[in-house]
Order: sequence, then structure tokens, then C-alpha cells
Amino acid sequence: MSERPGQIVDAARTLIEEGGSAALTMRALGERLGIRAPSLYKHFPDKGAVEAQVIALALRELANALAAADSLVSLAEAYRAYALAHPHLYRLMSSGPLPRHLLPAGVEEAAALPLVRAVGGDPDQARAVWAFAHGMVILELDGRFPPDADLDGAWHAGLTTFAALVRDGGRR
Repeated sequence: MSERPGQIVDAARTLIEEGGSAALTMRALGERLGIRAPSLYKHFPDKGAVEAQVIALALRELANALAAADSLVSLAEAYRAYALAHPHLYRLMSSGPLPRHLLPAGVEEAAALPLVRAVGGDPDQARAVWAFAHGMVILELDGRFPPDADLDGAWHAGLTTFAALVRDGGRR
């Protein structure tokens, strides 16, 4: 990505991190960059294209965070840590339909690869673990657990169960 589009994506990410997806408008983005909003259209056809590049950036960051994990438990810890550190960015990349047609080739697969490896290559198990992790994270972000809930304990219980399934080849 050349210099100006990269600056636009970085500024869009900052707006999203500060105020959520609703904070990203072409007008706000132009103001952040000190340019008029119409100038943005020289680089991106619309707001959706900018969001897609922010999603791609987030997926790459997540892939890097997950790649360092050496077990299913450490992978889930890295996933949770990323989501809690970047809640608005996490929501953008994990809520609603993924604009796959706007993403750079391979970025989604690269983000999924550490999880697929952690479960021995089984895509169904990877999806099940991801659904558990996403559900736990989004419920935590939304404040849906009681204040006294032991979320670390819930994570441990879920991951212990998944790790046993993976170890047993998915048979219970």
C-alpha cells in the first residue's frame, strides 16, 4: 500500500479504536488527515473499502499474535487479549458479514492458520473453538456476565474440554 492510502487506513483505525465503527465517516477521516473528504475517494471508492483495509490490518495483527502461541490455551489467551485490548477493532472484524471480496488474498486464511494448526488441522474443530472464543469474548466485551463471574475459570473449563476433544481426535 502506498503512502497516502496507508495514512488513510491508519487514521481510520485510530477513529475506530477511539469511538467504534460509527466514528468512522469519510468526513471525520478527512478532518483527521487535514484534507477534504472528497480527496479520500482518489484512494478508496467508499467507506466500505477503507473498513476492509482496516479489517485486513487487524487480521494480520491477530495472526501475528496467534502465531506465537504454542498451545490451544495460549492461542485462546492471545485471542482474548487482542480482543480486549482492541474492542472496537475486534467488533469491526468479527461482526456482520466479512467483506471477503475487498480483503487482500490470503489474509483471512493467515489469521485462521494458527488455530487450525492448534487443533491438528481439523477445520470443524477450529470453527468450534473459534465460536467458543468469539462467544466468550463478545459476551465479556458486552458486559453480559455477572460481575462476580469467574471468566478465567470459564475460559479454562471451555479450553480444557476442547483440548481433550482435540487430543482424542474429536471423539467423546
